[in-house]
Amino acid sequence: MTSRGKLRAGSAVLLLLASSPFVFVACGGEETKPPVTPEAPKATAAAPAPTTTVAVVHSDVSAAAKGAYDRGYAAFAAGDLAGAKKAFTDASHTDTRSPAPLYGLGTVLEHQGDIGGAQQQYKAAMAIKPDDTTAIGAYGLSLATSGHLSEADSFLTNQQQKHANSAPITTYLAEVKSMENDTGTAQQLAQDALRMSPDYKPAMVAIAHDHYRAHRTELAKYALSAILDGFGESSPPRDKDNANAHLIRGLINEEEGLRAGAMADFDAARKTQPDMVEALIHLGVMKLQAGNVLEATPLLESAVKFAPTAPLAHLNLADAYRLGSRIPDAKREFDKALSMDSSLAVAHYDMGLLYLFSPNVPGTTAMDQVATAIRELETYRSMRGAKSGGDDVDELLTSAQAKQADLKASASAPPASAPASSAPPASSAPPASSAPPASSAPPPSGAAPAGSAPHH
Repeated sequence: MTSRGKLRAGSAVLLLLASSPFVFVACGGEETKPPVTPEAPKATAAAPAPTTTVAVVHSDVSAAAKGAYDRGYAAFAAGDLAGAKKAFTDASHTDTRSPAPLYGLGTVLEHQGDIGGAQQQYKAAMAIKPDDTTAIGAYGLSLATSGHLSEADSFLTNQQQKHANSAPITTYLAEVKSMENDTGTAQQLAQDALRMSPDYKPAMVAIAHDHYRAHRTELAKYALSAILDGFGESSPPRDKDNANAHLIRGLINEEEGLRAGAMADFDAARKTQPDMVEALIHLGVMKLQAGNVLEATPLLESAVKFAPTAPLAHLNLADAYRLGSRIPDAKREFDKALSMDSSLAVAHYDMGLLYLFSPNVPGTTAMDQVATAIRELETYRSMRGAKSGGDDVDELLTSAQAKQADLKASASAPPASAPASSAPPASSAPPASSAPPASSAPPPSGAAPAGSAPHH
C-alpha cells in the first residue's frame, strides 16, 4: 500500500495510531555514499494521523480527584506512562462521574500499545457522558487507525446523526472519510464543521490534512499557511502553534527538500505536543543526517518513552546509539525491536553495520564479530528479497568477507622468527603492531555509518 496515511510495505514501514496517538515510520537508506560506506539515513514522509493529547480540564473533575488528575497529566507530559496510568486510574476511582480521567487513562494505554484497553476506557467515558466529544473522537479514530475503518465510519456517522450540530464529531468523521480516500465527503464535512463553528481549528487542519493525503500539496500548503502564518494584518494566523498543522507542513517541507523549514516545524510540533512521536522521530533522524548525534539521541529516547511497545521507535533509537558509539545500548535496542517484530528486515541490516564497523562489541571476538555481521547482512538480503538497487548490502558483504579472510589469514600465519644473533632480549622488545587489516577499518571521520534506521 502506498497512499499516504496507510501502512506501507517494503523498506518504508509506517504505523499510525490516532486517538491519543502517535505516528512513526521506518525507512531504508539511499545510495549516496561510496561503496562499502553505509549511507546517511533517509527520512520517509508519511501522512500523520489526527492526534489529541491529555488536556488539563478540571471543569468536570471533582476537587477530590483533581490532585491525582494533575499528577497524571504531569507524568504523561514527562513521558512517564506508568506514573500517568496509576494517577489517572486513581482519579477515575475517586471521581466516578467524570469522563476526563477515563479519557486520560485511555490515552496512556494507547501509547503503551494496549489498544483494546484504551478503547474500553473511551467507551467507559462515553457511558458516563454520552455527548463527550473528546471520548467519542478518540474511540472512533482508535478504531480507524487499528484497522477498523468501516466500523469507525459507522460509529462516527451514527454519532454525527445524534449530534448534528457538533463541529468536533463532524470533524472526526471528516478525518475517517479522508482515511477512506473519500476526499469529497471529507472536505464537505470539514466545511460543514466550520459553518457550525467558524473558528474551529481542528476542522481547518482536517481540510489541510485531506489535501495532503490526496497529494494536493499546494492546496495543503495554502491551508496550512492560513492556520500557522496568516495573510497579513487583515487575516492573522488562526492557530500558529497548532502541532498537527506544524507536523503536516514539516512532512511537506521534508518531501520538497526544505530541511531547515521541516526541522523548524517538527520542533514546533513536538514542543507543543510532547507525545507526538512522529515529530520526534523525523526531527531526530534529520539531526542524525546532519551528524548531530548528541541532539538527536534525546529526541529518539523521548519517542521510545511515548511508544515503549513500538518496535520502530526502538529501532530508531538503536541506530542513534550505534552512531554515538554506545554499542551495548544499541545492541539492547536492536534486540528489543526484533523481539517485538521479527519481520523487520532493516534491523538485520543495521545489526550488520553494528558488528562490521564497531571497533569492539563487548563479549565477542573479532572473528565472531565479523561472522555475526555477515550473518545479519545475509539475513537482511534474504528477507528483503529481489530488489533493483537502492542499498549497498552486496558491497558490505564483500567488505565483511574480505575482513573475515584477513582475520583467518592472520590467525593461521606462523609467527616470524628473527635471526638469533640480532634478536634483542625479550624483556626489551617493543610490542608488536596490532593494527587491523585495512578491510576492517571503520568509515572515515565525518562519514559514520548511519544505516537505514533512523526509521521514521
